[in-house]
Amino acid sequence: MTKPRVATVWLDGCSGCHMSLIDLDERLLDIFERADLVYSPLVDFKEYPENVDVCLVEGAVSSEEDLHKIKMVRARTKTLIAFGDCAVTSNVPGMRNPIGVQPLLDRSYIENATLNAQLPSRIVPKLLPTARPVHRVVTVDVFLPGCPPSADLIYCLLDDLLSGRVPDVAGARFGR
Repeated sequence: MTKPRVATVWLDGCSGCHMSLIDLDERLLDIFERADLVYSPLVDFKEYPENVDVCLVEGAVSSEEDLHKIKMVRARTKTLIAFGDCAVTSNVPGMRNPIGVQPLLDRSYIENATLNAQLPSRIVPKLLPTARPVHRVVTVDVFLPGCPPSADLIYCLLDDLLSGRVPDVAGARFGR
């Protein structure tokens, strides 16, 4: 029997959720004895594969690049998890929403620049009008709040999913 295929994705966030995932320490060995990690910013896979069983998505959908990626991830994933407060509510990335894209870019790249004041035209992805939580763009199967979620909570979620149980995240709280 083949192992479940697990992935993680990082959109607009601080990577704190992925750092909490690493905090599983030796429990990662348990998880990946039972599942194959097929994509993650923590490893060197370049392309998001087809037929992913479980994907933890960290961060808000804030750019055209994020929008393209989350739609592709959803199409290729059976169980999609909004991983952390930014994915669940847009949290810190959403703080830019009342400001607007152009004033934000002007303040960041023109008004506060001491050298070469200009708006980026390459490399920086084009921002969407607002940062949105993942469920405002695609269907989410499980919500795992926390900033970041604790390693214990992440382990329990993955253990439940890999054991064929419905995850119990009732004790999860925003902000911790």
